[in-house]
Amino acid sequence: MNNDIKKNRTADATLTILKADGTPLANQEVLVEQTRHKFLFGTAAFDLVRLTNGDYQGKDLELAEQRAENIKALFNSATLPFYWGRFEPERGKPITEKVKNAARWCLDHNMVTKGHPLCWHTVTADWLLELSNEEILQAQIARIHRDVSDFQGLIDMWDVLNEAVIMPVFDKYDNGITRICKELGRIKTIKTMFDAARETNPNATLLINDFDVSSAYDILVEGCLEAGIKFDVIGIQSHMHQGWWGVDKTLWVLQNFERFNLPIHFTETTLLSGQIMPPEIVDLNDYQVTDWPSTPEGEARQADETIQHYKTLFAHPLVESITWWDSSDGGWLNAPAGLLRKDGSVKPAYEELMKLVKGEWWTSPIKLSTDANGQIQFNGFLGDYELTHAGSKKYFALNNKGRVKAEVRL
Repeated sequence: MNNDIKKNRTADATLTILKADGTPLANQEVLVEQTRHKFLFGTAAFDLVRLTNGDYQGKDLELAEQRAENIKALFNSATLPFYWGRFEPERGKPITEKVKNAARWCLDHNMVTKGHPLCWHTVTADWLLELSNEEILQAQIARIHRDVSDFQGLIDMWDVLNEAVIMPVFDKYDNGITRICKELGRIKTIKTMFDAARETNPNATLLINDFDVSSAYDILVEGCLEAGIKFDVIGIQSHMHQGWWGVDKTLWVLQNFERFNLPIHFTETTLLSGQIMPPEIVDLNDYQVTDWPSTPEGEARQADETIQHYKTLFAHPLVESITWWDSSDGGWLNAPAGLLRKDGSVKPAYEELMKLVKGEWWTSPIKLSTDANGQIQFNGFLGDYELTHAGSKKYFALNNKGRVKAEVRL
């Protein structure tokens, strides 16, 4: 596994450093420091909307600020909430500016942002039920145009359509999105939403996302691709409330999607540090307990499973992102699924991930001397770098694995 990580996540770089006049910086000492991973280590960061809009006070504010500090220390990407029913509970009055404040916070802290989701049958707007199917469809398309446009430059990555496998057969309650998906079918619904997002921001990274890791999902992806729909990324949820999948199942899931040769994001990852949910529960939302504590034994298990899960995914060449869902206990279905406890303290899983993401998988600062041609060579993890010479700083990136060449002009 470590060999695959080195093969797929690092570059053997030859960097040519030039002076301002274009001549080589010969026989000079320089400092090379990594500043960010190319790989996206993310978290759901819904709490940032409240924090950045002044919705916390007193002790709650202190805890929210501590959560934010822990988020930016470990993660370089954040998923922000666009659940339609909460984003626009009253038609024509979206909370655009509030979410923009959270997105700006993320960008200020060097974090890639993603919006989740643009189209989903759950937590959708109740006011859609007053409309005809054609009106619902047009409202959904308009919503995509509006939000993708409004957030362009702040959020350029989107979960366009969430959980399409179950969408037309969802029967827990009536909702506008299931109504139109029943009428259009999955593939036409997906195409309509992706066309709207692509038209609005052609440079955006667009994902399909689902919790269903059975053959139903990869067959749906295959049908969409055959219909000409362009996915930039395949999103896979891995909510493991009933226990860690294990390496074999994780690799099996990956193998189901490898044939598409598309980037894969593990968009929603949870591993519990408390009691595991009973196996007979099908829908996670059906397991509601008021007291679901994190335990010392569960935290030790969570740490071990988290590290194995991340190592398995980080070693795979198609996986480009892992997002934890979410960072703090109680935030997701009241489960002890966070890397932080409710009191803001970090769990062993957080500490172990930090050792990997900012330790074992991070290029330590390197002092190197250029040769007569102004060149240095080093092996580094893919990502963004800072080069310092005589107080002057320049930035470069290692974006491709294997042997690469780059040039920096001071």
